[in-house]
Amino acid sequence: MTIKDLLGAAEVYGWVGLGVALAFLTIGVGRVDPAARGAYAARVLLLPSVALLWPVVAIRWATIEFSAARSGSGRGGGSGRE
Repeated sequence: MTIKDLLGAAEVYGWVGLGVALAFLTIGVGRVDPAARGAYAARVLLLPSVALLWPVVAIRWATIEFSAARSGSGRGGGSGRE
């Protein structure tokens, strides 16, 4: 494995992280934490950390969405507007 391969892998990781971060911060954060629905300035501050920790965020978000859909609660799924 060369430096070029490592940089390519880091670039892919970064782009996927940015995509997950943007999706989570626009759609998911309000579903995961209802208290964060109006906190738009804080979402900008969370962008770098969510982009770096995207595997953890994606797994937790999916777990919360699937458990909420399975239990039939108001959280998860739907439009996120109650």
